[in-house]
Amino acid sequence: MGAEKMTVREVRPYREEDVPAMTDIWNAVVETGAAFPQTDPMTVDEARVFFAEQSHTAVVTVAGRVAGLYILHPNNVGRCGHVANASYAVASGLRGHGLGRQLVEDSLRQAGKLGFRGLQFNAVVASNERARALYESLGFAYIGTIPGGFRNKDDEYEDMRIYYREVV
Repeated sequence: MGAEKMTVREVRPYREEDVPAMTDIWNAVVETGAAFPQTDPMTVDEARVFFAEQSHTAVVTVAGRVAGLYILHPNNVGRCGHVANASYAVASGLRGHGLGRQLVEDSLRQAGKLGFRGLQFNAVVASNERARALYESLGFAYIGTIPGGFRNKDDEYEDMRIYYREVV
């Protein structure tokens, strides 16, 4: 997609017809083994159920095509259910154009609408410098590190970082 088309973008709740493209983007991140905890890709049918089970699932489109997505859900249950958690994925060829920022900003708005008081990231891989820089630029506080908390695709252990931000 050319730069002129990158300006025609929208973040919206996902639709049934988006699921195959969402699955491809999600699975591409899973298969890199560098960011998501899952080890196996999902089928479209598994993804359909997974995305529907979330508190909110949204996509970002560029020129009408799905370019990324996020899922939003409680970080925990019961007395901790007022804090959300989210995961984000942007198509590899479209990273670096602000789509991730749009997804995170929208997830914060949606979290507020759903009654969450905060958004917590439990497992930001330390080597994922782009994500860390994005979260910090949006006011997320770095809470701490879990040494060796993430096992990457090469079976090497990397540190995980925890981030938190109140939902305004």
